[in-house]
Amino acid sequence: MAIEHLVDFPHIVRDPQIHGGEPIVAGTRVPVRGLAVAQRFSPEMDYLRAAYPALSVALIEEALAFYDAHRAEMNRVIRENEAALD
Repeated sequence: MAIEHLVDFPHIVRDPQIHGGEPIVAGTRVPVRGLAVAQRFSPEMDYLRAAYPALSVALIEEALAFYDAHRAEMNRVIRENEAALD
């Protein structure tokens, strides 16, 4: 199956080979959910850049915008991931 590029968010993709196809930043294995959870701890861009140094500010902003646009889906993914850790 091919990587799905999302039209409104060109750097957010779904690759069934990475994290079960959940949204990630293109060219990385960084899940959007990871950025959303990190932002809960500290909304400061400096914190997010330090946590994800390979990502530019623009990529972080795009991932967070994707989270905002798909909040219900992403919150479900976050809950499922947290439940798997229990």
